[in-house]
This record gives sequence, C-alpha cells and structure tokens, in this order.
Amino acid sequence: MPRRRGTRLLAALVAVLATGVLTGCGVVVLEPPRSSGPGPETVPGGNSPVVGATAEEVDVLASDALADLEVFWAGELPEVFGTAFQPLQGGYFSVDPGDLDPRQYPDGVGCGADPREVEDNAFYCLDGQRPNSDSITYDRAFLAELASGYGRFLPALVMAHEFGHAVQGRVGAPSASIAIETQADCLAGAWTAWVAAGNAERSEMEEADLDDLLRGYFLLRDPVGTGTAQQSAHGSYFDRVSAFQEGFDAGAVACRDEFGPERVFTQSQFTRDDDFRRQGNLPYDQLVSLVDSALPAFWERVFAEDFGGRFDAPPLEPFAGRAPGCAPADRDLVYCADGNVVGFDEGLTREAYRLGDFAVATAISIPYALGARDQLGLDPADPDAIRSAVCLTGWFSAEVNRGAVPGTEVSPGDIDESVLFLLTYGVEEQVLGAAQLSGFQLVDVFRGGFVEGAAACDVAA
Repeated sequence: MPRRRGTRLLAALVAVLATGVLTGCGVVVLEPPRSSGPGPETVPGGNSPVVGATAEEVDVLASDALADLEVFWAGELPEVFGTAFQPLQGGYFSVDPGDLDPRQYPDGVGCGADPREVEDNAFYCLDGQRPNSDSITYDRAFLAELASGYGRFLPALVMAHEFGHAVQGRVGAPSASIAIETQADCLAGAWTAWVAAGNAERSEMEEADLDDLLRGYFLLRDPVGTGTAQQSAHGSYFDRVSAFQEGFDAGAVACRDEFGPERVFTQSQFTRDDDFRRQGNLPYDQLVSLVDSALPAFWERVFAEDFGGRFDAPPLEPFAGRAPGCAPADRDLVYCADGNVVGFDEGLTREAYRLGDFAVATAISIPYALGARDQLGLDPADPDAIRSAVCLTGWFSAEVNRGAVPGTEVSPGDIDESVLFLLTYGVEEQVLGAAQLSGFQLVDVFRGGFVEGAAACDVAA
C-alpha cells in the first residue's frame, strides 16, 4: 500500500484509497527511494515542475518553497546526515479538488492516487510499486484558505513539513508515528530558520510570520485525547510547536539527534470519564484554588532542593480592572515586592479560561515566578525578568506534566493551553508587553523552561 505522510489540516478526514486504507497519516516511510533513471525535467532555479500548478499565489508560494527546499537539503543532507541529496523522483502535484481536470494527472497524483483524495490535505508518498512514488501532493484551494487566515507563509510551511518526510525517506525515520511527524516539524523549522536568515532565493518571511505560523499549528494538532501510540498520531499543539522551534533554534542536527524513544511528548489520553466530560477543565473557582496551592508546593520544594533556602509563598489577590497601588494601574499581571503579593486581573483570567483551565494557571504562574526571583535576590524589575518568569513557568508546567507537584493532575491539552495563552494574550502590552517579546519568542522561552528546567531561566540553580 502507499507509504504516505500527511499534514493534518483542520479536523478534515482524509479520503480512502481504492485499497481501503486511510492515507493522509499513513504508514511510516522506511525504504529509501530507488532511482529508476533520470528524474523529472527541471526548470530554472533547480526545482521540478509542479504538475497542475496555476499562476495563483498559493502555487507560486508552494513552488518557490519547493525550489528553496531542494537547495537547502542539497547542502544539509551531506553535512548533517552524511548522504547526498536525491531529488524527489515522483515530483510535485497541485490539485484543486473542486475544479479538477483529470487529464492533467494521467497517472494520478502521489503513488497513483485519485487527485480528489488530497482534498483538505497534503501528503508525501513513497511506494516503489506505484506510479509517482517519492512525491508531494497538495490541495491548493485549502492551502489558500489557510494562508488567508494564518499568513502567506503557511503554504511554504506545509511544503517544508512534507519535504521533511521525503528527507526521512532518504535517511530513515523514528518508529512511532508521533515521533515521525514531530521530527518532520523539526526539519521544517530548520529550513524556516534558513529562510528567515535571508538565505533563500525565492521564499521570504518576516518576524510577524512566525507568530502566524504558530497559530496555524493549532489547526494541525491531533484532537485532544489522542494517544501517542495511535498509528496516525501527529502530536499535541505543544509537541508540534516545540519540535518546529527546536529545528528553528538548533538546526537539522537537533532533528537528527533529539527524536529517539526517550523524547517526552505531552499528548495523552483521557483516563477518567469526568475529565473527558469536562474536556480536562476544572470549574474556574476550583482551578484558581488549585493554583493557589500548587504554586507554593512547587516553589517550596525547589527552593529547598535546588536553591538551598526557604520560600515565603505570596498570597494571590485577584482584582477587577485596576491593579493594586504597588503596581502600574494598567497591568493585568503584577508582582508587588512591597508586601510580597501576586495580583491578577480577573477580566484577563476569566477570558483566558475560555482557552482552557491551564491558560489561567500559566497566567498566574508568571507573576508568581517574579516573586520567586525576588526571593532569590534577583530584581523583579530587571528588563529580562519577565522572560525569566515565562521560562520558570515552563519549568513549573513540566513538573505538573510529570506528576511532581502535589495536588495536581495534568489533563490532555493542558500544555497546549499555555501556548495559546502566550500567543493570544502574552503579546498584549498590559499583560507581558513590557518584555518586548513576540509570541514566537514567548513560546520559545516557555519551551526552554519546560525542556531544560531552571538552567534555561537565568536563575542560579
């Protein structure tokens, strides 16, 4: 059967091949592509022609990305993986399932599939027994729709992810589906950093595009409650964003080395009926009460174990519209060194609760971490203090995720809600705007604390 790797776009169901196999998230690519003679005729710029492509912007963006991906991986594969880059033998296919001319695809699209099967999707396919093996196919109408809502770079990101599967077809891939998919996200991140640095001949991006990309990844996550062992698992929102940022920050070497069986994923299944009914969310008041006990429990332990001191837990003081007099009145999240108080505007936290209960925990944890820094003798007004507090919130979240904070139990999707909070509210001036960080940077700092702990957070541990 065709060996295909697909991008989950929205919650769209992938069509069924004539063999009856779901194909958008298919069997892992294990065998390297075998050359059957000269590849497809190339065009100036080094990329193979995209069959079915039009002059529409989405096809231009996708075609430009594919050309730049070929250039990037021609350099990276020998340097990082020790093998020469072999262009995709089956080429590339653009399809609009709603306006289809079958004559453009006499042998079908990837692995001979019916072009209509790519609706709301994109996939890489490798099956040497079928035509057009070792190829990428995409639904241009749907990519255009996504680009209209999440930035014009999104079609390029989808191409980069599918090209990551082509790289796996050449150098090997992890065994689990979730590791395969997130490694492809990492490989896409490595290429995106190369583009952002101005190295691409055709593709370009601006800093604001990165925030749009991370928001777009929310559409690509698995449904909350999907298990990591499922055959088609792609990863939670945090898993996928984290993998992309890892490639962006550390390059393809990290993608090669960091996706072994020991890698931690936040995706999980619901284990209790009541948690499933609530979709992992506690009632607001119960959640705030839990946070009020969980944060002291975490910081008292780490002060004793890592910092050799005693932690004086600050009380939580919710307010409505105007911060306490010890802080600027227009701030939604505050720490008052005078009195050792953490305050939060319930207008913010009740609105953030719509993202999920852990969005509220994330919000309150950030000023609480400023209080912890203050007790470590670090100035809470330092320009980098908020960056450090976001990182420490990532550390706290990781400890909750692994069950190390008494009285807490992580639910599926919780850590995704941290990402959503930072992208949605963290960039607002009255929330974390004083840090002067983009949403992408805030999530990256949070990820550093989640993965590395205090060592990433500019505190002496």
